Amino acid sequence: MLRLDHVAAGYGGSQVLFDLSLEVGPGEVVTLLGRNGMGKTTTVRAIMGLLPSVGGRIWGGEVRIDGAVVSGLPPHRVAQRGLGLVPEGRQVFQTLTVEENLLATAAHRGPGAPRWTLEAVYAVFPRLRERRANPGAKLSGGEQQMVAIGRALMTNPRLLILDEATEGLAPLIRAEIWSVLAGLKAEGQAILLIDKNLSAVLRLADRHTVIEKGRTVWTGTSAALEAAPEIRDTHLHL
Repeated sequence: MLRLDHVAAGYGGSQVLFDLSLEVGPGEVVTLLGRNGMGKTTTVRAIMGLLPSVGGRIWGGEVRIDGAVVSGLPPHRVAQRGLGLVPEGRQVFQTLTVEENLLATAAHRGPGAPRWTLEAVYAVFPRLRERRANPGAKLSGGEQQMVAIGRALMTNPRLLILDEATEGLAPLIRAEIWSVLAGLKAEGQAILLIDKNLSAVLRLADRHTVIEKGRTVWTGTSAALEAAPEIRDTHLHL
């Protein structure tokens, strides 16, 4: 579904990604792991077309969705290929209510009835139903993260991308988010996930891609990563 081949990218004259490759297949949960500053968020921005670019494209390599090159497409065109983004920092619309935040991104591009509607999101996150009339600025960090996930789901994505899914959240909220992601996986939702909670991602994900200084240095299953302490010690600071 999603494939990055030897992608190079950066900001202005500063290169961040040098040789990054990863792929996510239909129904897979794949993580992008690495220490802070290694290029994880830059990778997400490269996928979504959110990087400053030379000639309208990433510097090198290719981003493909369903085999078609999307490098250089504007973000809304990338999203229309079926990608839903939960960005780092949540970025909810502060002056819009919970319900307005969710409706702002609602889209359905497939046949039949959409999987994700307001009622479906409220069923997953009952707290949002209770806060549906509250503006984004009046929500807790955990509630804002629920809105950000619900907003991405309202696009009815084929691939859901989460950048720092549980960073800075209280333990109970983190547990709720992991439960929701496990439910999405059980439904066959493809997910690309960035998070520092290694024990949680090892339980959830099918495969992992580890990056160091903008390069892919390791990929493998959860079982393989658990059996590779040298990878965790060297590249994940555990």
